[in-house]
Amino acid sequence: MKVVIFLPAHNEEEAIGEVIRRIPRQMQPNIEVSVLVVDDGSTDRTVDVAKQAGADFVYRHERNRGLGAAVRTGLQQCVELGADIGVMIDADNEYPPEQIPDLIMPILRGEADYTMGSRFLGTIHGMKWHRRIGNYIFTFIQSLLLKTWIYDGQSGMRAFSRQAMEEAEIIHDYNYAQVLTLNLVRKGFRLKEVPIVYQVRTTGQSFIKFTAYLKHVIPAIVKEMCRSVKRKHMSSSVQKR
Repeated sequence: MKVVIFLPAHNEEEAIGEVIRRIPRQMQPNIEVSVLVVDDGSTDRTVDVAKQAGADFVYRHERNRGLGAAVRTGLQQCVELGADIGVMIDADNEYPPEQIPDLIMPILRGEADYTMGSRFLGTIHGMKWHRRIGNYIFTFIQSLLLKTWIYDGQSGMRAFSRQAMEEAEIIHDYNYAQVLTLNLVRKGFRLKEVPIVYQVRTTGQSFIKFTAYLKHVIPAIVKEMCRSVKRKHMSSSVQKR
């Protein structure tokens, strides 16, 4: 079985090397692990640092297109690389690479098609109060729209079955967090949250600004919910391998 772990990255030279070095390469005897970096138009040494740290593949956007576009590319590249499971983790060193085996376990067991590392089910260190409130609000909106309780709808650590990667649609380039979950759950993919240990970034700078976030994300949520989606028949190919 092939697991491809991808990191969307924009100007993360200070953090991305440590994230890649911490990624477990030996998970189970029958699992082959590869690391893919999707560089979203970085102007620093992100790509060089990633290669030195052991990234197996690098895909570059010539210009900065946005986090949503980088995640979309990451999912597409995972499929092209033959991944049975794709894992996304932010390159800013806020999320625990050591817990990737925990994240993919529900997919391996056939319990889920799509998993998210939940900071609010695990531990959060250093998150500012306004970001925490923003997370609560947007997660609550997702829960209402999907009629299912979600604890951490903005997590930057997620895993996908191959079918989920093939069917995932991210309808705007700015971000992915809300529309991706809305899209996959509405199509019938089973979501499961896994508790993780979170530590706020100590290097670099987040691109998220509250006003810009509202401007881009709210219309995208409305657009996604107004779209017609077809429920998919779930395959059990992962469990059979």
